[in-house]
Amino acid sequence: MTSQVAILGAGVMGETLLSGLLRAGRRPDELLITERREERATELRERYGVDVVTNLEAAKRADTLMLVVKPQDMPELLAEITPAVRPEQTVVSLAAGITTGFVESRLPEGVAVVRVMPNTPALVDEGMAAISRGAHCDESHLVLAESLLAATGRVVRVPEKQQDAVTAISGSGPAYLFFVVESMIEAGVHMGLPRSTATDLVVQTVVGSAKLLRETGEHPTVLRERVTSPGGTTAAAIRELEDHKVRAAFLSAIEAARNRSRALAAE
Repeated sequence: MTSQVAILGAGVMGETLLSGLLRAGRRPDELLITERREERATELRERYGVDVVTNLEAAKRADTLMLVVKPQDMPELLAEITPAVRPEQTVVSLAAGITTGFVESRLPEGVAVVRVMPNTPALVDEGMAAISRGAHCDESHLVLAESLLAATGRVVRVPEKQQDAVTAISGSGPAYLFFVVESMIEAGVHMGLPRSTATDLVVQTVVGSAKLLRETGEHPTVLRERVTSPGGTTAAAIRELEDHKVRAAFLSAIEAARNRSRALAAE
């Protein structure tokens, strides 16, 4: 019998996972996705050739359930699928702030739950996902989750107590970088560059710098110092950033995101 994976939720991240799994070699008959709106369901069937089913049917048919809904929608989804969930299934939750304990408490005893914090670069197969084991997980469940999430980027394992920090770093992280890119583009326009030219310059600089970091394995401080000549233009810019306490502002901002993640989980 074919092992099936069901993606419950056809929003941006749900469709990203679906398309990534297909590109990674999964057959359409190995995948299910859920969607209530018939127009959207028809679109998904035509685009990907997969079955679009109800949440309850997905829970009945699939071996692995990937819950890709907003945190506030998770209680309703769990209540809907619980009658069909079996202890031998694996549940992978991608809802921010939802603990494995929360999911486990609403499912039959013994179901393995893996918690995931993804991020939006998964849209271009450059995502960063952090996974944590629930009370009933063993190595096989973590390996399964890793194999699924690797279709859209990289995967790391973290203790669940670190997931709020992960949310603040990689979950929200793309927004911080987009904010920096936006600011650099505006600076270029302010200094007389056409917006399109400033955008090309900044975007390629960010892409190239990230690739340099990943492929050389050098510490960012080392790479920064190589660009920063004594008394030069970069040194002048870095001094301004330090005078404006940009480093401290980033630390405070990321701590604020971590604290908000904790608060949302408590709510």
